[in-house]
Amino acid sequence: MPTTPPPGRAAPPGRSDPSQRIHQSRRSHQARRSRRSAASGAPRPSGSPLLLLALGHACVDVYQGAVAALVPFFLAERAYTYAAASGIVLAASLLSSVAQPLFGALTDKWPMPWLLPVSTLAGGVGVALSGVSGSYALTLAVVAVSGIGVAAYHPESARMARVASRGSHTAMGWFSLGGNLGFATAPLAVSAVVATGGLHASPLLIVPALVGAALCVAALRTVNAPTPTGRSASAATRPAGKDDWPAFLRMSGAIVCRSIVFVGLSAFISLYARQRTGGGEIAGTAALFVLYLGGAIGTVAGGRFATRYGRVRVVCWSYALTVPAVAGIVLVPGPLLYLFVALTSAGLYVPFSLHVTLGQDYLPRRVGTASGVTLGLTVSVGGIASPLIGAAADATSLQTALAPLIALPALGWLLLRTLHEPAMPEAAMSGAAKSAAAAPAADPAEAAASEAAAPDPARAVARAPHRDTARTTGT
Repeated sequence: MPTTPPPGRAAPPGRSDPSQRIHQSRRSHQARRSRRSAASGAPRPSGSPLLLLALGHACVDVYQGAVAALVPFFLAERAYTYAAASGIVLAASLLSSVAQPLFGALTDKWPMPWLLPVSTLAGGVGVALSGVSGSYALTLAVVAVSGIGVAAYHPESARMARVASRGSHTAMGWFSLGGNLGFATAPLAVSAVVATGGLHASPLLIVPALVGAALCVAALRTVNAPTPTGRSASAATRPAGKDDWPAFLRMSGAIVCRSIVFVGLSAFISLYARQRTGGGEIAGTAALFVLYLGGAIGTVAGGRFATRYGRVRVVCWSYALTVPAVAGIVLVPGPLLYLFVALTSAGLYVPFSLHVTLGQDYLPRRVGTASGVTLGLTVSVGGIASPLIGAAADATSLQTALAPLIALPALGWLLLRTLHEPAMPEAAMSGAAKSAAAAPAADPAEAAASEAAAPDPARAVARAPHRDTARTTGT
């Protein structure tokens, strides 16, 4: 006998259509899975696009580290003074300092995803051409182009990484780790190219930019593509909040202090290590590599510490512990210098990714602007101080010129110690999800119908990522 009743007649008790039972079982499973996901809090970060963004970040930040790594070769092959060499660092930093907040403000208003691959190429072309001509003016110009390319990349990439990380401190730490690894490999790449072929071999340094541009294109396609579940939180659901400018400006002042220390050491640690250890070119390259590589560990650790202890507390302690580490670099001679370089690197990089998310949460209505300032103006403005350090080194000694850097992390700690922990939009979303999970379970058929009718935030981001972000952040 057929199990399906004739039309217009209900199925006998205890008997139903097998296909209907299968559909009901699937719907019930989907409803239970949705409740478990909501009960667990905020959604997990998207691994694939975050990995692509982190790798692309590494390719771009090779060119931030490459400028400082080229300084010893400019001194050796072109007989530049300390002040002239630091002027090249300034050229890469000054325009980047001004341009990044401008690009951040633009990305708050209009969709500019094309900036990621284009800016990556611009950053690479500038550094690749820096060794071609012996003209100081031309060298400054092409390095400035590289700085603008790096400036255009960071605000948009930070926004995309926040979408992919979904508020996870650890995930944003991995994104920042990509940039730190780019910094760390820069002196190795520059040494491998320039030490073998001289400055005229610098066009080979375009290779990371080509790889990075391809990774950026792939990341954009992955982030904007609908996910299989289509139910993950994104920037499209970030609620509007009130901008806290006083807190943001105090934190920005602290980042400026950190930037001066980092850029000053980046420009001169290679030369300083040769003097303090009595080693040659390898000793200088090793010191610069340790300065950049220690940040890789610090960035990931910062995300984990922030999850446990809170962002503001971790940032404050990092600045405080950086003071004795920098003092060790300036005052302790011999091989112990490398230990203090590593400690300084960790202290400077533990708060790096936390600066970005804190800035975004202090200015929830201007996420792009906050990213541009925390990653741009306040970071690269340290390059403005490099010529002053170089001029002081020419007039006295490099050790004397680096000594004032000891006080800057302490000043940053004073600015940070009164900050409050801002609310995270993803935490508010998690609370709403938990409330939904605590509600009585709906009928499986009704839950499935509700799920089918709900808008897909991933598709919304695919259609208009910036318009959604602007609406939810109040811009």
